[in-house]
Amino acid sequence: MGISDFDRATSLARLATEEFDVLIVGGGITGVGCALDAASRGLRTALVERDDFASGTSSKSSKLIHGGIRYLQQREYKLVYESLLERQIALRNAPHLVRVLPFLIPILSKDGLINRKIARALGAAMWMYDLTGGLRIRKTHKRINRGEALAHMPELRSKNVSSAYIYYDGEADDARLTLAIARTAAANGAVVANGASVTELIGGGETPVSGARVKADGQVFDVRARIIINATGVWADEIRTLDEHTDPNSIRPAKGIHITVPWGKIRNDIAVVLPVAKDRRSIFVVPWGNTTYIGTTDTDYEDGVEEPQCTDQDVEYLLTAINAAIKEPLTKDDVIGTWAGLRPLLRQADSERTADLSRRHGIRVSASGVITITGGKLTTYRRMASDTIDAASRELNQKTKCRTKNLPLIGADGFKPSMSSHNGSTDPEFHLTSRYGSESKKIKDLVAGDPRLGKPLVTGLPYLRAEAIFAVRYEMAQDIDDVLDRRTRARLLARDATSAAAIDVGNLIGPELGWDEAEITRRVCAYQESITAEREAAHLPETLLPSDLT
Repeated sequence: MGISDFDRATSLARLATEEFDVLIVGGGITGVGCALDAASRGLRTALVERDDFASGTSSKSSKLIHGGIRYLQQREYKLVYESLLERQIALRNAPHLVRVLPFLIPILSKDGLINRKIARALGAAMWMYDLTGGLRIRKTHKRINRGEALAHMPELRSKNVSSAYIYYDGEADDARLTLAIARTAAANGAVVANGASVTELIGGGETPVSGARVKADGQVFDVRARIIINATGVWADEIRTLDEHTDPNSIRPAKGIHITVPWGKIRNDIAVVLPVAKDRRSIFVVPWGNTTYIGTTDTDYEDGVEEPQCTDQDVEYLLTAINAAIKEPLTKDDVIGTWAGLRPLLRQADSERTADLSRRHGIRVSASGVITITGGKLTTYRRMASDTIDAASRELNQKTKCRTKNLPLIGADGFKPSMSSHNGSTDPEFHLTSRYGSESKKIKDLVAGDPRLGKPLVTGLPYLRAEAIFAVRYEMAQDIDDVLDRRTRARLLARDATSAAAIDVGNLIGPELGWDEAEITRRVCAYQESITAEREAAHLPETLLPSDLT
């Protein structure tokens, strides 16, 4: 991959001067998936993202690549089958980013959370899960006794645990996966740029679209394209309004809420699924380095879609849920990170809860030829993209075939995964290879050229200063938040520690981006203000990294 393939200035110049078959609006997992699919078919492909790649939902998921056992209860058999197939493809095409992760489901014998009848039903569901496609990773579920369950999560209340199930799914750093797909699309010929927002469609209504007006860096220019693909997730209705001049109201967001706590407070060596008392939901408890994150993805949401926050009520919900299962209760003082994202579910008139809405995707082609892709989930992004570009090919009267089923992502070449490795590992070598794969050598080369870049980016976290430089030079990072939230995941792991590090990060990347001292100060202040707003939304105390993380 050449440097110019993912150079923003070059991409903006090409967007303003070239003509494309397909212009994709939205740089989340769905949009970049569409860009890779289209470019790999030979279509002239462009993509613009208003903010940063994965800056919306695609960096704020539960980071699981899974079929979804609970979807079997909703009789979404086809969705589970497709998801498990996509999980297998992701494991093959991005082994450095997607890994097998074991999950523990404790059978809790007290307070009616899971009784023996439900335990038997759960066992039947797991056999169905294995037979539906789980066996593709050559691992089947198993029943284990109380002692074995407690060995995996010693903080569980032992008297409440009768036994447990273990089954296997997948995990991925969602933002890193999105970025790798975007870069692979560029390597296959797509012209990709972040910080470029669509302000107007050229055509629309009953008139065929012929492009879009785009604003980037204060400049406005037209991007000429035969087809527009709207892959903006929870913002899809905004683009549809530009096209159709109506208020579609087709999206019902489901809010995902997550908190991060020190791993020593939970001590789980694998992921755990716990039922929520007096609710029909469950929470995930997932190890991530020296931390564990706790979350759920089915909170009803009716507010604005810009910058959703994990609120005080969200934190209390998760703390209550986890404290019902562990010996030493967690408090707000233990919460060192939070995040919230919105899943773009398709609205259904007869559904009362977002948890009951289907995770299947839908594709709509307007009278002017704008293709809107909505719904779906992280795991099925490739299938969603394939279906969308199939629709685009029909509109273009071209016969093209999806080529992404066996197309490795950037960093996969030469990478040999360890099935025992997962995000819980703190090994420095695993840290680099699990984020960059075969490209980790480039990080090491930066450190070899300047040993100061081998120092930590944020105190107590494994990220290196070299990773920030790499992010700016090769991954189109344009701001402090791009580096600390998405190129690294430091903000999710240690919110206030990143605020303290912001001035150092600004001074490190500022010269790379052409910032003067005043601009560095402005960017640092903006980042720190966003951290304060995030903390205050959840009514949390300021918490730097505890001693067991440093």
